[in-house]
Amino acid sequence: MRAFAQDGVRVLFLGGLGRSGTTLVERMVGELPEVAALGEVVHLWERALRDDERCGCGLAFSACEFWVEVGRKAFGGWDTLDVGEVLALKARVDRTRNVPRLALPLLGSGVRRDLERYLDLYERVYTAAAELSGAQVVVDSSKHASLAYCLRWSRRLDLRVLHVVRDSPAVAYSWTREVQRPEAVGAAGEGSLGELMPQYGTLRVVARWNVDNALFDLLGLLGTRVSLLRYEDLVTGPRASLARVAAFAGLPPGQLTALHGDRVVLHAGHTVAGNPMRFTSGELVLRCDDAWRDRYPAARRRAVTVLTLPLRLRFGYGRPGRAAAASRPAQRAA
Repeated sequence: MRAFAQDGVRVLFLGGLGRSGTTLVERMVGELPEVAALGEVVHLWERALRDDERCGCGLAFSACEFWVEVGRKAFGGWDTLDVGEVLALKARVDRTRNVPRLALPLLGSGVRRDLERYLDLYERVYTAAAELSGAQVVVDSSKHASLAYCLRWSRRLDLRVLHVVRDSPAVAYSWTREVQRPEAVGAAGEGSLGELMPQYGTLRVVARWNVDNALFDLLGLLGTRVSLLRYEDLVTGPRASLARVAAFAGLPPGQLTALHGDRVVLHAGHTVAGNPMRFTSGELVLRCDDAWRDRYPAARRRAVTVLTLPLRLRFGYGRPGRAAAASRPAQRAA
């Protein structure tokens, strides 16, 4: 069992399968005082450094003063990094197929060397962002289980994983929808029109929903602080859900000033990569997106439900009397 870091920067890592509401969670948590939401840091290397896509503030990454300063403080400037080398390192370390190895109590020397180099990148980014923003907590909504399993090895981070889950048919339907990517910009700052986010078929979503959620469920058993949050609970009971998240992140209670009943006021932030919702600002009405109930073909809906049944039941879906229990955070810590 590994001890938690006591003095390192506190990182709230949002984990789960895409289209489960992690961007909404990040935006809402990011409105809490002393929190800096950074977006999907796992994609910083290619989408921000290499492709110069837009920050959540609307500017290209290279023009965002916050990220320019993060790069300067963390590395002496982003230009000191070889993006190709970083991506090659990421490909060797941060892969789902490596999770069984990363879950072991001991690592081989070669794996450990690569992992330490990879962790150093994130530790520097998180620490610089926290210091520049004055935040107690930085939020990384990368979602990837493999990155969470990497970060659990860091002795310089106080890692807390918020496992965000959404009912499987809703996620499967969402992956069939066409969603534009508004963050890509050209040299003149012009949007890349017509570029879409990926779309996945039913069987692929089923496999990923089962694997990703099972891996985050297992992560808590390995000694990492993990708390469960259902998307449906967040949008139907936002104040109670957000208060539990704040407590899990070690933040003081009573600071949910952005919430007004079923509405939340969002401000522009400095997030790299993620759902287009990260560009939303102003007042947002919170409601459960259940369009899948009418628009997702019944045969596919039944197939997804059956093929994900064990974990659906574990997370409180589809079993009478389980909703209240599932709304409580499932915290697992050493």
